[in-house]
Amino acid sequence: MYDEQEQPPEHGPLAGFTVGVTAARRADELGALLERRGAAVLHAPALRIVPLADDSELLAATKDIIGQTPDIAVATTAIGFRGWVEAADGWGLGEDLLGRLRGVRILARGPKVKGAIRAAGLTEEWSPASESMAEVLDRLLEEGVDGLRIAVQLHGEPLPGFVESLRAGGAEVVGVPVYRWLPPEDLGPVDRLIDAAVARTLDAVTFTSAPAAVSLLSRAEERGLLDDLLAALGHDVLSACVGPVTALPLQARGIDTVQPERFRLGPLVQLLCRELPARARALPVAGHRVEIRGHAVLVDGGLRPVPPAGMSLLRALSRRPGWVVSRAELLRALPGAGRDEHAVETAMARLRSALGAPKLIQTVVKRGYRLALDPAAEEKYGEG
Repeated sequence: MYDEQEQPPEHGPLAGFTVGVTAARRADELGALLERRGAAVLHAPALRIVPLADDSELLAATKDIIGQTPDIAVATTAIGFRGWVEAADGWGLGEDLLGRLRGVRILARGPKVKGAIRAAGLTEEWSPASESMAEVLDRLLEEGVDGLRIAVQLHGEPLPGFVESLRAGGAEVVGVPVYRWLPPEDLGPVDRLIDAAVARTLDAVTFTSAPAAVSLLSRAEERGLLDDLLAALGHDVLSACVGPVTALPLQARGIDTVQPERFRLGPLVQLLCRELPARARALPVAGHRVEIRGHAVLVDGGLRPVPPAGMSLLRALSRRPGWVVSRAELLRALPGAGRDEHAVETAMARLRSALGAPKLIQTVVKRGYRLALDPAAEEKYGEG
């Protein structure tokens, strides 16, 4: 909320941040949501999806279910359920599949899946309010599954313990792989995302499936960059996952993740809108409020895009606000600057111009540069 005299910022809450998108499915939708809120988006699908109609595993599972009707069917995603029915239609098996499922107890993970089930002319028996597969599993085990044949629609992600728990309870489980993940044919975008994360020019990476996380880590390992990527994700680059299952491969590597309460793209973007600005460094400098973001700076709430070299200098200065940083140290902070300290002066001139407030950075003759931290804050930072 803004008071009557204060105007809302013209930029979105993610302005100045760069966010990587690893999704293969709905990547355009997620990218559009992020861009609408001001983010720069780096698209890098970490997977590709095997088309349903070409998937021999799905065809075999469909024939198995038609040949021997299950007692219970568990539907996990709307797009997967619709795709399954459409693929069956393409094989000439659509009516046979729906005929079998009409006599089956169907459990749906959430409201979108319920809609897909009803659109196919079927009716679900039950759906959890939490949209949690754990709640579905609890219900099945409480009712007892010994001797039952259960069809489980798999949706590209592992369902940790779900199938194993049903089998341990005495059920026969038929997995229905509605789509399968394979590595992308073009690894260029994935490599660029890994490089950006390692270079810390990326502020966050979004994951909407566990296989995408596995694929990204595997590619980094192939390139000998896994340790570097894990270090980046562990400290400087935020890992935002759509839900707890998606986060598992990252957490297994010791990476902390953030997840929305509702496992949807919209809440995932809203989460980033809170988390990334909260992580940005804000300092009182020369009578201004300066907030340092990934590729831009907010000066008194106004967005100021800054070239990469300038951001490198500003970050080096902000690590010790109010203290003089030598030209030699700033030169080391410049990517690929070589040994000529004149490169620091050139980049500094461009940085000051980009900030629009030259007095934010002071030149200390023969020593270097310093952020002109306000006197009221200087004592606090000086003690540190």
